[in-house]
Amino acid sequence: MCALIHPFFQKLRVISMAWYGMRSVECTHGGIAVHAHTRRESCTGTIWQLKSDMIEREERFMQSDTTPGDHAAQAATAGFELTQTMLRVRDPKKSLDFYRDVLGMTLLDQYDFPESKFSLYFLGYRQPGSPAIPADERSRAEFTFRQKGALELTHNWGTESDDAFAGYHSGNAEPKGFGHIGITVPDVHEAAARFEALGVKFVKRPDDGSMKGLAFIKDPDGYWIEVLAADTLARLVRPDA
Repeated sequence: MCALIHPFFQKLRVISMAWYGMRSVECTHGGIAVHAHTRRESCTGTIWQLKSDMIEREERFMQSDTTPGDHAAQAATAGFELTQTMLRVRDPKKSLDFYRDVLGMTLLDQYDFPESKFSLYFLGYRQPGSPAIPADERSRAEFTFRQKGALELTHNWGTESDDAFAGYHSGNAEPKGFGHIGITVPDVHEAAARFEALGVKFVKRPDDGSMKGLAFIKDPDGYWIEVLAADTLARLVRPDA
C-alpha cells in the first residue's frame, strides 16, 4: 500500500495566502481537487486530516476493486448491465457474412441513419428456448438493446469502396489499445478445424504456444476474436485449484 499511496503524497501541497492570515490547502487525487482554507495555526492538522481521509479512501478502493465476487449492491447502479461491444467495420456485407455464417450469430436488428450516413448492425447468439424476436419495430429495438453480450457493428457509408481508406486499427498493433472479443465453444479444436476449412485467418491455433486449447482468429477488419472452451480455460488460469 505504501508504494501505491506514495505518489499521491507528492501531490499534496500548501499554498500560502498572505491576506486574512489564511492558508489554502489543495490536495489533488484522481483528477479531483479538494480545497480547505484554514488559519495558520490549524493548517498542519488540516493537512494530516486530509492525508488520513485520502489514505482511508485509497484503502477502501484497493480492497473492493481487487476482491473477486459479488460486491455490495449500490442503489445508484441497480439494473445496470453490459449489453454490447461496438466495432467499426469497413464493409458490412463481409462482416455480416463472417459473423453470421462463420461464427453463427443472428442479426438482431439494423438501424440506418441516412442524414449522418452510417448504419448499425446488432448481432448476438440465439440459443434453444430463447424468446422470439418481436416483429414490431419498436419492440424489436427494445428487445435488441436488452440483450447481454451483443455485438454492434458500425458502418460509415462509403468506406467499403474508398481505396484511400486504410482500414480501422485493430488495437493489436502499436500503439496497442483494444484487444479482442471472445466466444465460448463446446470444442475449440473442432471449431478451429471448421474455421480453417472456411479460410479464416488465425492469430493463434489451439496448439500453438504455451497456452494450449484456445485460439485467436481475425474478422474481415482484422479484429481479434478469442475462441475458448470455458472448462479448458479454467484449467489454464487455475491449474492448482
